[in-house]
Amino acid sequence: MHLLENIREAFRSIHSNLLRTVLTALIVSIGIMALVGILTAIDAMKNSLNQTFASLGANSFEMTAKGYNNRFRRGGRQERTYPPISYLQAQQYKEQLGDDAKVGLSAFIAGAAEVKANGKKTNPNMNVVAGDENYLLIQNYNLGSGRGFSQTELDNGANVAIVGTEIKDKLFPQQDPINQYVYFLGRRFQVVGVFEKSGPTMGGGGSDRTILIPLETGNQMPRQQALTYDVKTAVQQPENLTYVTGQATGIMRAVRHDQLGQEDSFDLERSDSLAAKLDELSGGMKIGGFLVGFITLLGASIALMNIMMVSVTERTREIGIRKALGATALQIRQQFLIEAIVICIMGGSFGILLGVGMGNGVSLFVGSGGFVVPWLWMTLGLIICVTVGLASGYYPASKAAALDPIESLRYE
Repeated sequence: MHLLENIREAFRSIHSNLLRTVLTALIVSIGIMALVGILTAIDAMKNSLNQTFASLGANSFEMTAKGYNNRFRRGGRQERTYPPISYLQAQQYKEQLGDDAKVGLSAFIAGAAEVKANGKKTNPNMNVVAGDENYLLIQNYNLGSGRGFSQTELDNGANVAIVGTEIKDKLFPQQDPINQYVYFLGRRFQVVGVFEKSGPTMGGGGSDRTILIPLETGNQMPRQQALTYDVKTAVQQPENLTYVTGQATGIMRAVRHDQLGQEDSFDLERSDSLAAKLDELSGGMKIGGFLVGFITLLGASIALMNIMMVSVTERTREIGIRKALGATALQIRQQFLIEAIVICIMGGSFGILLGVGMGNGVSLFVGSGGFVVPWLWMTLGLIICVTVGLASGYYPASKAAALDPIESLRYE
């Protein structure tokens, strides 16, 4: 029998033992589903995190006071804490950097605000942020309706706000919120714009639960302690990022009055460093996911080998007849190997479809955006299917090929 005839014979055998074939294929599909599903979920969540990091600007960096957010170094030794970046320092930095880059200043006002309007109120989990004219650009936020703040509103600290879609849907379900009034943190604000719906993100509600007010307005809000300002800088040309980073470091050192020879009193974190950390983290997750999937596949291959051994025993008389008609040991071995490979490919293909669906379902549950088709893992899954078929079918096939034709014909 040549190769094509062996393949046809494998399908005939599969059809004659359909229930056993389906159960065997399901064992393989579960193993492949675990492997492809875990790796797909990791890729989908990584894609979601990449989109989240992209909201900081593709070529950007952020400055924060050193030790203000992370006060302990390795070993538990306390790090020197510098005062936070003040509003005056942030403004001086923005003015001195000039047109080399766009600087966005913002301050976190409240993270558990309750917004009221028309006798309704939202859950007390809305974020109030004060930002300047570059905030929307730096954060990569788009407006679904309305407008941004005018320069007069920014300069005078007007009581105007841009709200997220979750606030709009809760307070103004059947009407346009533009020019309507909302109440939060003890003050009344006029709605001038609505953020474009962003959907859930890895970090929470995204812009859907955000209220943006002018930076000067945020400075006038009553508070118990000084505001901490976020200074984010974005460049238009990626090749200028290193140059602008060095220039920005010098300006901030001068603004912060860091002495010559003294360490920087601030931390500068580039967006590409976040991407590098993400790649490192996802790489470790993929190794762990591959090991879990491999262990599952190992169990599937053992079960497949056991079923193939049962198949050889049941078809001992058939093997004797084939050998009596002139089939060689190599042809018998090929027959059973191809049968095992065909069963693995059938089960693996089904497992790949289940794995892709499961992986994207898991990532969607935790807040990923977009459907990921992992061509690499799908190809790897098919290769593994063939490998499992060869590994699981070789011993049963060799046993079948070694059977004595006379003894096989006597087998009942």
